[in-house]
Amino acid sequence: MKSIELFSGTGGLALGLEQAGFHHKALYEWDADSCENIRRNIEAGYSSARNWKVFQADVRAVNYSGYTGKIDLIAGGPPCQPFSLGGKHQAYNDKRDMFPEAVRAVREIQPQVFVFENVKGLLRKSFSSYFNYILLQLQHPEIIKQKNMTWEEHLVMLEKHHTSCHDGALTYNVVFRLLNAADYGVPQVQQRVIIVGFRSDFNANWSFPAATHSQEALLYLKWVSGVYWAENAIKHPCECPLSSNQIKLLRKAIEDTDTPPLRWRTVRDAIGDMPDPANRSADTQYNNHDFRDGARVYAGHSGSQLDAPSKTIKAGAHGVPGGENMAVLDDGRVRYYTVRESARIQTFPDDYLFSASWTESMRQIGNAVPVKLTKAVGDSVMTQMKGLKTNANQR
Repeated sequence: MKSIELFSGTGGLALGLEQAGFHHKALYEWDADSCENIRRNIEAGYSSARNWKVFQADVRAVNYSGYTGKIDLIAGGPPCQPFSLGGKHQAYNDKRDMFPEAVRAVREIQPQVFVFENVKGLLRKSFSSYFNYILLQLQHPEIIKQKNMTWEEHLVMLEKHHTSCHDGALTYNVVFRLLNAADYGVPQVQQRVIIVGFRSDFNANWSFPAATHSQEALLYLKWVSGVYWAENAIKHPCECPLSSNQIKLLRKAIEDTDTPPLRWRTVRDAIGDMPDPANRSADTQYNNHDFRDGARVYAGHSGSQLDAPSKTIKAGAHGVPGGENMAVLDDGRVRYYTVRESARIQTFPDDYLFSASWTESMRQIGNAVPVKLTKAVGDSVMTQMKGLKTNANQR
């Protein structure tokens, strides 16, 4: 399946979709450092990226005419800062709002399906009208905002078109969902809004993939069966933080299920096999595993516990916020994640390189969508598309 990606960042979304079987013909990204990082991986022979072509470009200037009718999937993560809980959340008043460009790409390329992702803040109540506007644009990409028209006026036009007979126009059946990456095997609690649209003439019958991992399973294996501690050769803690009623509910949720879900993955699962980066004589088999000094705890600024999923890895509006990018070690000390540890928590493969400074690499990783979450969605979309092609060939 052929695809292109907009706002590709350092490649997290692209890697997950490539692993699901989509082959990117072009990746567009305006940030020079992110483009350079992708190129370094291409030059280093990273297998999933070897056929990628990355273009440093402002998507507002990209001409898609050569792709029309030739691309199965468009994907991308329009810049999240206009909607991020950690940003200034100006939405449509923020010049970085690139959803109109995502809509233009859909209109001009007319793919079978698109997948766009963004931060949880996109769903906040104050943005509800604008989010509805985004969805209607994606559903009806040929209803173009006219010059000097406000977005509110365009919304009215879209609503009228949506509620009228619009046979013959380019239309997409669009759904969205807020997904927690931890529910799909990512060792991190990170919530992302995923928007998926299938072209209406393909008669798709799709829904988001079911969660495969659960917090309940992790709590059960820690505080009921004790299997988690045994797996990690850790002494079972003496004090259980759960009440007897909570334990009863966990037993019912897990033991009364024929196929219980897998447990949430933890920071220890992700980085426990790696040498201490503070030990200068440690094994050097891992790229980007350099120690960074200066981590400290203060009010509202604490790290991630080893035996739980990490806090959300973030880029930060003014550099890396240390609280979300620190680990709390077994002896109570805190230290910054290394670049490689952060990459593992975002489920980047170990042989995917980060070529910039610690600060810039952490920014790129923090802006990325977890690879494993993207693959879960991509696998589900790919299965649907293969089914549609099979049905078409049998007619």
